[in-house]
Amino acid sequence: MPAVPRHRAPIVDAAVRLFRRQGYAGTGLNDIVDMSGAPKGSLYHYFPAGKSSIAVAAVEEAGRRVAETLIKLARETGSTGDLLRAHARLLAGWMRKSGFRDGCPITTVLLELAPRERAVAEAGRKAYAARLEVIRDKLIADGINAGQSARLASLCVSALQGALIQARVERSGAPLEIAAEELARMLERAVTP
Repeated sequence: MPAVPRHRAPIVDAAVRLFRRQGYAGTGLNDIVDMSGAPKGSLYHYFPAGKSSIAVAAVEEAGRRVAETLIKLARETGSTGDLLRAHARLLAGWMRKSGFRDGCPITTVLLELAPRERAVAEAGRKAYAARLEVIRDKLIADGINAGQSARLASLCVSALQGALIQARVERSGAPLEIAAEELARMLERAVTP
């Protein structure tokens, strides 16, 4: 029976949290070891390709978490506009709780690594594709055709990502809430016959 990878998940979780707060370049391997509580040898055992392979795992994990949150919100909300409002409230709350120190671990890593690290870029594409799919499917359920739903989902994700950066800079959840509200209004007009 193969051994249970007991230290891999704590390493990935620590990387997600550190990249969210410090970025990729600002996070050292010792930081990840310290936060994860894993022995340093575990880092090299699970991620023999080094820090960039930890970044791939962190982007994949963060992408999975975002998609799960959106799926849950999609089930709990009536429309895509309601979904976006609820997601913005969650993001703004998380930002406030961190004192606006935390950002998006996916975005921070992609901005630093995507141009030169193909595996990181691919993990980022998959992470964004998962969230786009949830929003697109909700838009289709709202009555918007598939082609337009895909374009609108892309706009929604892009706007909220930009608002997340703006919220961190301004130390306010308002940019997220404003972006979600305006997107919701736009989508409601798109659905109205």
